[in-house]
Amino acid sequence: MTSDPNDRSPRPSLAVRELAIVALALVALHAAVLTQYGWFRDELYYLSCAKRLAWGYVDQPPLSIAVLAVLRALFGDGLAVLRIASVLVAVIVVALAALLARQLQGGRYAQVLSAVAVGAAPLVLALGHYYSMNVFDLAFWLLGALLLLRALEQPTNRRWALLGVCLGLGLLNKWSVLWLWTGMGVGLVLTRHRRLLATPGPWIAAAIALVLFAPTIAWQVVHGWPTLEFIRNATEQKMRATAPFALLASQVLILGPGAVPLWLAGLLWRGPQGSTRLLQFVFLTTFAILIARGHARAEYLALALLPLIPAGAVFFERRGRVLRVLAPALVVLLFLPVAPFALPILPIERFVEHQTRMGRTPSSEERHRMGVLPQHYADMFGWPEMADSVARVAATLTPEDRARAIVVVGNYGEAGALEKFGNGRIPRVACQHNNWYLWGPPAWDGRVAILVGRDSSEAAEEFGQVEVAGVAGHPLAMPYEQDLPILIVRDFHADLRTAWKEGKHYQ
Repeated sequence: MTSDPNDRSPRPSLAVRELAIVALALVALHAAVLTQYGWFRDELYYLSCAKRLAWGYVDQPPLSIAVLAVLRALFGDGLAVLRIASVLVAVIVVALAALLARQLQGGRYAQVLSAVAVGAAPLVLALGHYYSMNVFDLAFWLLGALLLLRALEQPTNRRWALLGVCLGLGLLNKWSVLWLWTGMGVGLVLTRHRRLLATPGPWIAAAIALVLFAPTIAWQVVHGWPTLEFIRNATEQKMRATAPFALLASQVLILGPGAVPLWLAGLLWRGPQGSTRLLQFVFLTTFAILIARGHARAEYLALALLPLIPAGAVFFERRGRVLRVLAPALVVLLFLPVAPFALPILPIERFVEHQTRMGRTPSSEERHRMGVLPQHYADMFGWPEMADSVARVAATLTPEDRARAIVVVGNYGEAGALEKFGNGRIPRVACQHNNWYLWGPPAWDGRVAILVGRDSSEAAEEFGQVEVAGVAGHPLAMPYEQDLPILIVRDFHADLRTAWKEGKHYQ
């Protein structure tokens, strides 16, 4: 594929009215299912983090947590507040896709097609439904691609500085922006743009990004680089091995079948004056890194493909009428059967029926036994019920025992759920999973505790008395969150500091 000869034409006008319609449609779709299934596991953990602000966390940098802390201060911590924030970021992602198409000399057709294809991508729909750092990550990758092309178009120090701010804030949000940064560097070295490395611009961008990210690096140093341990454990113990072809094939579902022609075209088309070359190198570099690691989520590679969708939209805009009609038709028609897997638009019973008709079974990129729902839906069930179950057991303790007891749970979702839904009914929560470990155990005299999910015979090795007092779980939750025994234990006879260290669980 070759670039269009009209390289120096004026920038096309922005399709404001059409893009506003796309944005409103996206907001309406999300609004209809905003609280359909309930709190997502990670949202509960993020709320716990937002109550304990720091420059870093075991499993994430601090930016999205700081944003959440501001949201809590202004609007409270209701589920709708978190979800609306995510939807607004998803709208920004769609707008950035349109702006990227315009940067590549795309007119109204390309801008709208980019917005629709990105907005309808199952990954964007799913991440826009619940609060997490991941939806912000989508925005930073697209914004980084846009600012890079603008810096290449007119390499002023100001434009490079803006790119540096984007990369720095992106790193403060998620470590995966390092792949974007690396891909940009590889692209500069291996293309005609390498001459820019002799100018101050790229180095200004790198310096600004490093300065912004420096506080988190300092936090990592102080705490012994816990994120590196987290990544290593997740890779070795949690993530499934990924073959190159399987990783590529996964993009069909995660970005939507209708988007395949767009990102394939973006991957092959050189664009005006070879403008897409660096975006292609970002993808190739990210793909190489993920394959070298041997374990990767499909969404990691999708980050590098997203900027190629607008490039593909511009390519189709410059082709014949048949292709111009076919591309958006595929995006819309093929969106309908996969939409229920991204957004909870169906009641549970109807979703399970649709899942069966589509020939799909619940799966996970992690090494977990699955229930009737995919993991991202299963993790939206059972949290208030778990808190109620633990509260009923706590109510059987005397007031004196309840005041001195702690509740020990196995993962950050459970800990966040008890903290969120305990409402004063549950003793202090302790957990050794990810940042909950760093927050340490509450002050405790060892006389009485409530354990959730522990085997009674295993608990008997550390406690003098063990009583099975209840059970927690939800039939739609992940299997490892079902039928959890709730124990009342007394007379802890091990060393608390040693036991706490031995139970550290970064994953």
